[in-house]
Amino acid sequence: MTIWQQLRTVPNLLSLLRLALVPVFLVLILNGFNLEAVIVLIVASVTDYLDGYFARKLNQETRLGQLLDPAADRLYIFATLIGLSVVGYIPIWLPMIVIGRDLLLLFTYPILASRGYGPLPVHYLGKAGTFALLYAFPLLLIASAFPDVSLFVLPVAWAFAWWGIGLYWWAGFVYLAQVRSVVKSSPNDSARLGD
Repeated sequence: MTIWQQLRTVPNLLSLLRLALVPVFLVLILNGFNLEAVIVLIVASVTDYLDGYFARKLNQETRLGQLLDPAADRLYIFATLIGLSVVGYIPIWLPMIVIGRDLLLLFTYPILASRGYGPLPVHYLGKAGTFALLYAFPLLLIASAFPDVSLFVLPVAWAFAWWGIGLYWWAGFVYLAQVRSVVKSSPNDSARLGD
């Protein structure tokens, strides 16, 4: 299947929609359009679930989708964390903790590439952490932007946020263990050449 054919599958179109909504969300949140920003976050969360569902249901799992979906998730998470922290709806330590995990994993990509591997498959713990974070963000936004409901929404929002952070980091450690296994089982090119 060509890249163009892969791009036209339902799951990948949903991931592209999620990517296209990132700047829309940022413009809305930074300009005080909170209700509209909540709607965009909800749509993004739904597309994250639906792209995986349709990939399995329609047998449209592609290599592009395996790369596009987590990239869209990460970009959405980063943009949402930055937007929410800039307007003061979340404390600055929250984006630092979440983005810090991905910065930690960033060094693994050149290591994998030196052994002929691309990014390793997404672990279900990472998907669960992303799922929880994508639920937490609209709820945190609702609780901060609409104080009348914050008493009920805020505890649920933080529960999702803490679960998301925990699962996200746990998945990160699983990923590091997988990278370590790859490194141990396949020496890099220079090691094979005796350099």
